[in-house]
Amino acid sequence: MSTLTQTVKTIARSFDNFTFRAGGIQMRPYQLDPAKAIWNSIIKKRGDTIVLIISRQAGKDELLANLLSYLATLFAHREVGIVVANPTYKPQTINAIMRFENRLKANLLTKSQWKKRSDYMRMMGSATVSFLSGDQSANVVGAVASLLLIINEAQDISPAKYDKDFAPMVASTNATRLIVGTAWTSDTLLAREEDAARKLEKEDGIKRVFLYTSEDVRKIVKQYGTFVDNEISKLGRQHPLVKTQYFCERIDSQLGMFNAGRRALMLGDQPAQSNPTPGHLYAYCIDVAGMDEALLNLDGLGNPGRDSTTLSIVDIDLSMLSTLQAPIFRVVNRMSWQGISHMQIFGQLIANIARWNPNYIVIDATGVGEGLWAMLNKSYPTRCLPVKFSQQEKSEIGWRFLAIIETGRFRDCCITDEVRIQYDKCQSEILPGPAKTLRWGVKDGTRGADGQLVHDDIILADALTAKLDQLEWMYSSPTLATDYTDPLTEMEGKY
Repeated sequence: MSTLTQTVKTIARSFDNFTFRAGGIQMRPYQLDPAKAIWNSIIKKRGDTIVLIISRQAGKDELLANLLSYLATLFAHREVGIVVANPTYKPQTINAIMRFENRLKANLLTKSQWKKRSDYMRMMGSATVSFLSGDQSANVVGAVASLLLIINEAQDISPAKYDKDFAPMVASTNATRLIVGTAWTSDTLLAREEDAARKLEKEDGIKRVFLYTSEDVRKIVKQYGTFVDNEISKLGRQHPLVKTQYFCERIDSQLGMFNAGRRALMLGDQPAQSNPTPGHLYAYCIDVAGMDEALLNLDGLGNPGRDSTTLSIVDIDLSMLSTLQAPIFRVVNRMSWQGISHMQIFGQLIANIARWNPNYIVIDATGVGEGLWAMLNKSYPTRCLPVKFSQQEKSEIGWRFLAIIETGRFRDCCITDEVRIQYDKCQSEILPGPAKTLRWGVKDGTRGADGQLVHDDIILADALTAKLDQLEWMYSSPTLATDYTDPLTEMEGKY
């Protein structure tokens, strides 16, 4: 056996050797351990379902690209199939193909050995790697995963889609399955497969579930820990995105949006204001009654019976800007109008604006709200920030509002029984899919203890602080001017 052949065999003998010596990439321990479990399942033909749950941006996709390159190289002499599913074709599947190609091109053992079979297939010798979309409408029937099936971002792929179209792909060989993703809700494919794998672990002692949080990653990558700390400071440790994406903690897909913990963070720390305080910075947040609820009344979330135009007057506190990198928002007064025309409301708003002099007017400009916005915008063109509600826009406002609350930057200084009831009755639901759409509001027909309908106009007005939070805030300081001598004057008499 030649020295070159021995070297190649030595390099290919283990996954970490292959990636480091041939590809120049040092895999981390939390990448190597699941790779070893996958390899053992394949070699011993156990047909295990391995579940990898890992903190966001910790190297999951790098692991998959290198693992595919390694397996395709080892099994290039056999007609085997590997199938990789991602939730969408654009951009996720395309990105996965590009990452795989980059690893093939960079590795000394593979850079001249692979070829493109079609848009979604790559081959190493006789081994085929197919990249498919897990979208509900994608037609993927017919592909065979005789060696390995990988379901990437499994929390965003429908369990029904997996059961019907992907699971049968391993049937002919009972091939190993790898379910990968970031924690989300308890009704996802990732959660289901994790629970099933843990049950089997207890029965036979074979480790199938590998879970790595940001705490595990920061031990190896210091910069990652710094990034996560910054995210926590911006969003709060209990924010759903922080809990799931960085600490691998499941959340409920349907839940009360403002639980006791969040309500405690919202408690006011100063009295309400009936008049503006000199030197303070204010904003108006206005939810307009009569808006087109067709976009928001999604299966009953978002109450179309709301009939009050509501104003939250927000005191914007910049005193902690250097520490929090964002303002504190205090609702110091509220006003509402019911059963009167927008023209009358406009007249009253004009009078109030003259008194409070808000720097910004954030207003719901959806449907008939557009009329009130147009009148205000004509009078205050530099202050008005219109919001056109759609499912995605309301979702983004909801996520941002939660982040403001979780970081202790929203304080309600004028709580009433009506405010408490609306927040108590507000529900949220996270829709399946990669968009992470948050659907929230008071359900249609919800009634309080007194039998009266409960609306959510106050909450929506308060939540518009999310638009204020997107602005660039900085301290203002007096203009400084310095005197200087004209250089031409200095030159006089010298030349």
